[in-house]
Amino acid sequence: MPTKSKKKSKLDVENNEDPTEEAPLVMPEEEEVPEPLIEDLPGVGPATAEKLREAGFDDLLALAVMSPGDLADQAELGEAVATKIIAGAKKMANIGGFVSGGALLERRREVLKLSSKVESIDDLLGGGFETQALVEVYGAFGSGKTQIGHQLAVNCTLPMSEGGFDGDVFYIDTEDTFRPERITQMARGHGLDPDQVLSRIHVARAYNSAHQMLLVDEIKRMSKGLNVKMIIVDSLTSHFRAEFIGRGMLANRQQKLNRHLKDLKQLADVNNALVLVTNQVHSKPDAMWGDPTKPIGGHVLAHASTFRLYLRKAKGGRRIARLVDSPNLPDGECVYQVTQEGLRD
Repeated sequence: MPTKSKKKSKLDVENNEDPTEEAPLVMPEEEEVPEPLIEDLPGVGPATAEKLREAGFDDLLALAVMSPGDLADQAELGEAVATKIIAGAKKMANIGGFVSGGALLERRREVLKLSSKVESIDDLLGGGFETQALVEVYGAFGSGKTQIGHQLAVNCTLPMSEGGFDGDVFYIDTEDTFRPERITQMARGHGLDPDQVLSRIHVARAYNSAHQMLLVDEIKRMSKGLNVKMIIVDSLTSHFRAEFIGRGMLANRQQKLNRHLKDLKQLADVNNALVLVTNQVHSKPDAMWGDPTKPIGGHVLAHASTFRLYLRKAKGGRRIARLVDSPNLPDGECVYQVTQEGLRD
């Protein structure tokens, strides 16, 4: 005898649903994995984390690029503890291993370029001044080194859409050449509010080479909560040149200068920022031909600089900028002017 089929309910018929069908599986949404903190490092408790933050180390990358001795001194830790912390930070931050050229190219996309608002200078530098780089500008007195520092400090506060970084600037002044009046003129030249621009430029006067080096640590401490995108040292070699005199002091001077440059480059890497240093020059008396003007700092500064610009005066109030060294750009020159409103083509 045939069995009667089970009748569907009115609701099932209306919805055209089969009550025997299984409900579709709902996949749970993937939760975002939070970024690791300093407290997640092995052997770092609340007290050690507080010491690290007081010393200016807020993230893993800042710890990963330190040496054990330097971290031990700055954070008042034992060297064995510092070594363990650095090893853990390198592992958690995924640095220290080999990567493919394609992966490195992808990482290079994070690099930003600051426009000088002078087309010829930007073209010379392949689009502007790069972050994660140390740019050295050298030349004789009056060649316009400080003018470039002032102009880039103003431009750094511009929005990203206008060629700026929308960031804060730290300015280490070693020769008492920083002038807020000049910043005001350049800000008005771009239609900016001078007070707002000046509020984002943090200036400190360095009275000797030791103080100059300590100010880099002060930048690390003060940069909490700020979008640090540029560090300017004007000039880099003034105090070192005055304090370390003679060949007997040369090795000590170069070692300290090298340490100073390493700390500045670290700031550039950690903050994805631009470091601009101006440099003095000297004249070689034994030069038989060619330009006798040479930058101070020797091979230490030459190797540390990512880009080197040589400035000199020309007729009619013009300036000439020559790209002397770059990792990926050809040598070249450009001409520009220094006006009351700032640098112009």
